[in-house]
Amino acid sequence: MLDIKFIRENKDIVKAGAKKKHVDVDIDALVALDLERLALQAEVENARARQNAVSKEMPSADADKKSKLLEEMKTLKAVLQANEEKLKEAMKKWQDLMLRVPNIPDISVPDGASDSENKEVKVWGEKPAFAFEPKDHVEIMTSLGMVDFERGAKVHGFRGYFLTGAGARLSFAIWNYAMEFFSKRGFTPVIPPTIVRKENLYGTAHLPGDVEDYYMTQDGDALAGTAEVPVMSFHSGEVLDEKSFPIKYLGFSPCYRREAGSHSKDVKGLIRVHEFYKLEQVILCEASHETSVRLHDELNRNTEEFIESLGIPYHTVINCGADLGLGQVKKYDIELWVPKEGKYREISSASYFHDFQTRRFNIRYKDAEGKLRYAHSLNCTAIPTPRILVSLVENMQQPDGSVRIPAALRPYFGSDVIKK
Repeated sequence: MLDIKFIRENKDIVKAGAKKKHVDVDIDALVALDLERLALQAEVENARARQNAVSKEMPSADADKKSKLLEEMKTLKAVLQANEEKLKEAMKKWQDLMLRVPNIPDISVPDGASDSENKEVKVWGEKPAFAFEPKDHVEIMTSLGMVDFERGAKVHGFRGYFLTGAGARLSFAIWNYAMEFFSKRGFTPVIPPTIVRKENLYGTAHLPGDVEDYYMTQDGDALAGTAEVPVMSFHSGEVLDEKSFPIKYLGFSPCYRREAGSHSKDVKGLIRVHEFYKLEQVILCEASHETSVRLHDELNRNTEEFIESLGIPYHTVINCGADLGLGQVKKYDIELWVPKEGKYREISSASYFHDFQTRRFNIRYKDAEGKLRYAHSLNCTAIPTPRILVSLVENMQQPDGSVRIPAALRPYFGSDVIKK
């Protein structure tokens, strides 16, 4: 979240940031509520201080004085209880509003009301020119025994699937290759818990906005939709050593999303499923905008290079204001070419947050002058499965119905082709 002092002193900037992100939040109401909160806090502290002073006077007071002090204590208690209740209510409203204030987008973020207004900044690879009518991934993978949607729906329901045979083996090959690829770039592998306390979703700023997209347990916990949530929670409440920066984690986990509101979108295949696996890059670094910008580009480039090593055409876009999450300062999406649809599909998002998330998690470090500062955080999808299989099999399909395996994956998959 943003610092309330910064909000008070930069109301117009915060309002402009919210407008650019198309977030409806009343900043004036928040500032007015903050003044009320501070006034009530002062009254409560003054009443408590007077209570302490009266308590100290009591032992040495004579009978008459003691009677007056007791009467004052009675009045103080009633006033204190009333103001504490008012403060509790004001704090609740204040915290709710604070959680809804978005981070300020970078000046380079384009204006836009939806993802259709994201700006293309890079195109890589040649789109395949087939001498035959290409098939979609559903037909290819079903015919090769790589997936079973019918039994998936029987077991799970809507959007259910089984990866079978070569489909499962290809997923393992991608995971193992990705683990080696990103580890060479200084990332420490982490397999985190995916049942997380709800408070951690507020920490990453997935809540309160995305509440309908999460599976909740009977205990009020949640199933994480990305390893970002538990990995960011890893250092919550800690003071880190600045010399350890940048701290780089590669989280690997199952992920769960309800895909609320998208029942009519991508109903066939592996594009939009309720459960999947994902490797996620997460970085903590010093509180420097320049460092965040550099690491943001580095994270995104890591995934671009991974995709390039598989030979899959892609483009990269910079997300417009309305397509940024609550905490994101800037975001890139990498989208892979899907031949049968004739369009690019998102495979990765790279974001930086400044100290928006770390304030919520209370992740700090001591700088060179010994001053406590909030760290900066960044994350980027390394690779998700099974979504990457969509572009991989469609781009690598052969006239005989087989699928060519990219050279980088062959040592992990064990062969250079999938065929009947």
